[in-house]
Amino acid sequence: MTYTFDDLKKDVADGRIDTVLACQVDMQGRLMGKRFQAEYFIESAYKETHSCNYLLATDMEMETVSGYKSTSWEKGYGDYTMKPDLSTLRRVPWLEGTALVLCDMLDHHTHDEVPHSPRAILKKQVARLEAMGMKAYMASELEFFLFDQTYDDARMSGYRDLQLVSGYNEDYHIFQTTKEEDVMRAIRKGLQAAGIPVENSKGEASAGQEEINVRYADALTMADRHAIIKNACKEIAWSRGKAITFLAKWHYNAAGSSSHIHQSLWTSDGKTPLFFDENGEHGMSSTMKHYMAGLLSHASEITYFLAPYINSYKRFMAGTFAPTKAIWSKDNRTAGYRMCGEDTKAIRVECRVGGSDLNPYLAMAALLAAGIDGIEKKMELEPAFTGDAYGAQGVREIPRTLRSATEALAGSAMLRDAFGSDVIDHYVRAAEWEQEEYDRRVTDWEVARGFERA
Repeated sequence: MTYTFDDLKKDVADGRIDTVLACQVDMQGRLMGKRFQAEYFIESAYKETHSCNYLLATDMEMETVSGYKSTSWEKGYGDYTMKPDLSTLRRVPWLEGTALVLCDMLDHHTHDEVPHSPRAILKKQVARLEAMGMKAYMASELEFFLFDQTYDDARMSGYRDLQLVSGYNEDYHIFQTTKEEDVMRAIRKGLQAAGIPVENSKGEASAGQEEINVRYADALTMADRHAIIKNACKEIAWSRGKAITFLAKWHYNAAGSSSHIHQSLWTSDGKTPLFFDENGEHGMSSTMKHYMAGLLSHASEITYFLAPYINSYKRFMAGTFAPTKAIWSKDNRTAGYRMCGEDTKAIRVECRVGGSDLNPYLAMAALLAAGIDGIEKKMELEPAFTGDAYGAQGVREIPRTLRSATEALAGSAMLRDAFGSDVIDHYVRAAEWEQEEYDRRVTDWEVARGFERA
């Protein structure tokens, strides 16, 4: 059910809402912004507010990273304008008296959208599709681990001896997930009441691992939902004395956490599936084949936007349901790209490369850009892979490190054309900084391995 600005005004007048969160999405996919007194928001701030432009040039630690063209100490770290998109307005039922709205980021002087802001990057690819008479529908499946400690307890312990909410692989287990239902039910109910239609939650393929699935939507709406879902899961778990991590690989012995992205193209009115051809092989249309060929052709170039951190690449291990090969296959979970919904109008491609740490706007934009290039160039789809992709030889591999993914990103003519060279340079710098920070750190593993024996 849509929640409108008029609904907000009524809720404020009736005393049901007293706080409005005005949020932007940063480079890491997190919600950043301000808590407005609701009366002031409906009087003035619904038009615009401001934030420091360093929010789109920092790392996970909020460091003021050098080397960005868009902002720096030399340029004084000025403001961006936050323009609330009132179509994203919603109640936040898990927080008392609170509503939330997502904002577009605008240049403080020109009021043009900031080109490297995640929401603007995705909107640009959506607009390209609209010009082609097409509309993308997407759905992301989010996995995470649930712990019995609070975030504070986990941090104070140095993230050692963490206690998962379960002691064994709970993939599809009903009894084990019953024991976790206080948190998972609150997540499902909270998201549903916030206007995010939930399909289900389930236990995943490791101890303490969960998955939440919501209904598919157009690409921008789905990315908005994804960003809100991650924040909601953390807040709801915190409120119950638990902690959640969306790390792609939180522990060597545990499965990785993914964010599979399902995608299909439809006519601009959303009525006719453009990936379906009842006379095509497996029900695949030529448009779908070209789109998938684009995904595969540019698989290495777009990997950074699916796996943006050092830790992301530790998820890609054989036999873990995380892919290692950038190939496509029919209903085969060992492949990086899986065709689902064979011979039906629901036919789609599932990208299994992305981890739960991805930024949904950047990931979806990169996938669309690659697919659009395949359509525009009428790329020919390679034959489907069959069998166990983990053991396949001589096939396209997913980059094994952030360093190699960064090189592919920097050299991508397709992404530079689709996003703009300055945008790609911005995210190349983000990737370089992540690598630089890691390269100079001494890990527990190194010390334990070499303290005595080196």
